Amino acid sequence: MASPAQNPKDFWTGLIYVAFGAAFIWIAQDYGMGTAFRMGPAYFPTVLAGILILIGLMSLGRSFFRPGAPITSFTVKGLLIVVLSTALFGVIVRGAGLAVALPILVIVSGYASVDFRWGRMLALAAGITVFCVLVFLKGLGVPLPVVGPWLGGG
Repeated sequence: MASPAQNPKDFWTGLIYVAFGAAFIWIAQDYGMGTAFRMGPAYFPTVLAGILILIGLMSLGRSFFRPGAPITSFTVKGLLIVVLSTALFGVIVRGAGLAVALPILVIVSGYASVDFRWGRMLALAAGITVFCVLVFLKGLGVPLPVVGPWLGGG
């Protein structure tokens, strides 16, 4: 892949970030924005998309000034594992609960890495799960079960 930048990885990463951010802003444009104190359905996605675009622009800019290694290969296996783990999470989260679905997501998607280590992945899964249960379920009141009906929860 040829690119006009000195660092092709930063260039293409920045381009992807900007494209995704712009797509999310475009998708959210039909929803009500609201204000910072009374957020509408478009507020949070638009703010996150703006941050994503900003990060992408920083990466794009950096790609022209810092040399980097060329892109050598593209792994379809890793991409498929991450996409499938996300789909698996979506399928089981309501039935099994967040405390089961989230560690599965982290471990399965982590398997896409060449640096996969069971100990680190289990610790990461436990930490992310505790954090998400506390922040999203308990703190923000997101209506998902901690342990779902498949496992006797509700």
